[in-house]
Amino acid sequence: MAISSEMNTRAQSPSKTAASLLFERLPDRLFAPLASLNRYRYWALLCYLHTRRFGPDAPLPPSNGFMVRDILQDIEDSLLTQDVWESDDDHTPETLPNARAHIIFNRLVDSGWFKIDTFGLEKRVTIRPPVSKFLTFMVAFAETGPIFVSGKIRSIDINIEQVLDGKADGDTLSESAEQARNLLEHVRNTGTTVRDIMEVLSQESATAQYVRLFFNQYIEHVFIGDYRELRTKEHPLSRRPQIIRAVTQLQESEPHRNRLIGWYETKRCPGDRQRAELLFEKDIQRILDLRRIDEYLERLDDEIRLANRRALAYLDYRLRSLRPVDHMIKNIISNLNSNSFVDMGDPFPADELISGAGLAEPRKRIDRPAPSTLRRHLPSEEEIARSKVMLRARDARTVTAPKLAEYVGKQISTGQGRITYDSLELNSVSDVRNFQALGTIGMAMTAGSRRLLLSAMTLTHGFRVKTDSNEEVAGNGVSGRPFTVESTNKLVEKPESSI
Repeated sequence: MAISSEMNTRAQSPSKTAASLLFERLPDRLFAPLASLNRYRYWALLCYLHTRRFGPDAPLPPSNGFMVRDILQDIEDSLLTQDVWESDDDHTPETLPNARAHIIFNRLVDSGWFKIDTFGLEKRVTIRPPVSKFLTFMVAFAETGPIFVSGKIRSIDINIEQVLDGKADGDTLSESAEQARNLLEHVRNTGTTVRDIMEVLSQESATAQYVRLFFNQYIEHVFIGDYRELRTKEHPLSRRPQIIRAVTQLQESEPHRNRLIGWYETKRCPGDRQRAELLFEKDIQRILDLRRIDEYLERLDDEIRLANRRALAYLDYRLRSLRPVDHMIKNIISNLNSNSFVDMGDPFPADELISGAGLAEPRKRIDRPAPSTLRRHLPSEEEIARSKVMLRARDARTVTAPKLAEYVGKQISTGQGRITYDSLELNSVSDVRNFQALGTIGMAMTAGSRRLLLSAMTLTHGFRVKTDSNEEVAGNGVSGRPFTVESTNKLVEKPESSI
C-alpha cells in the first residue's frame, strides 16, 4: 500500500512538470498569430514556410540562417495565392502585398516563430530548435491518417525480445511502452472520432455529398489501416500473449529487473533508486495494458456497426423520399379495392399488343465500296522553304516564360537590378514581342485583380513588372504605358562574356 501511494504521488508530478515547462521551451506569445482573426491564413503560411524552408523535407538551410529578403519574398508569394485577409490592428485588406509581408514577418518575429541573428551588417532569419520541432509535430498531427496496428505490434514484439535476450536495455523498453500507450490511445479515440464524423454527416442535405463524405472520410481516413485483418491468425496482434508473457518475465525475473532498474537509475534519475523503480513499473504497466486492446476493439466494433446502421437508414430514407414507392403501392391497392375500379377502363391500347407492323424491320446490310488508296504528295523545295520561314516567324513572335526571363536577364544590369521601359533594347521581332508582353504583365499586376495577378506571375520568373503611369507614351517605336522591371533574385543577370 505504501508503494502504491508513492507511485500515485510520483505519477502526478509529470503533469505539473509539463504545465511548468511548456512556456520555458516555447515563447509566451507563440500562439498569438494562431489565435487571431487570420489564424487559418497564418497557419497556411507557416505550413508553406515549413515545406519550403524549415521542415525536414526542405533543402538544407544555410548554416547561419536565411536572408531576410528571401523570407519576405516567400511570404509575399504565399499571400498572392491566399484569400483576402481580415482587417486587424496592423493591416487592412487594401494593404499592398509587399507591406503586408513586412507586417506579417515582424509579427512572427515578435511572437517567437522566427529568430533574427546579426552577422556584421547583415541580418539572418533562423527558427529555434524547440519551435521547429513543435511546428513539425503540429504539421504531422494535422496530416495524421489511419495507423497500422501490425507495424506497431511487430515493433513492440521485436523490442521486447531484444530486451529479454539482453541485447537492449531500458531505452528500448521505454520506447516499446510509449508505442503501446500511443496505440491504445488511438484505438480508444477512434470510436469517438467515428461518432463525430457521423454527426457532421447528418448535417448534409444532398445524398450524393453524404455518400461521398461517408466513403472518403469515414471508410478510408478514420479506420485503422489493417482493421479487417485484426482478427486473423496471420496478423501480428495474435502474438499479443507472447508479448505479455515476455514482459511479465522481465518484471518477475530478478536479474532482468535489477539490470533494467539499474539502467533507469543511471540514465533517467541518477542516484534515485526509488524513482527508477517507479519508472520501470510504469513502462511495464503500459505494455501490459495491451491486454485491454480487445475491449477497445469491441467498443470500436459497436460504434462502427451503429454508424453503418445509421448510414443505411439515412440512405434508405433518402431513396424512398425521392420516389415514394410505398405511397404509390398503397394508392394502387386502395383503387383496386374501391368501387371505382370498374370505371378505370382498359389499361391496354386499342390495337393488338403484338402485330407484324409493330415489329422492328430486319437490319439491311449495305455494301460500301472499298476506300481508294491515299494519294501521296511530295512538297516542293519552295513549299518546304515557305513552311520553315513560317515556323521561324511564329517562333519569333511566341512569348514564353523562359524567353521572357532570358530577355530580361540580358537587359537588367547586375548593379542596378531594375530597368525602365525606355532603356530596353529592341533589335529584333522577338525583342518587340517581349517588350509588349512586359507592358501587358505590368498592367495585369497593377490592375488590382487577383486572377490577373496569378495569371501574370506564370510568365515572371525572377522579376516583377510595375506600371508607372496610366498615360500612354511612345518609346522605341512602340506606344504603351510606361513600366519598370525589377529583379527579385540573382538569376536574372547578364551572362559573363567568354574569354
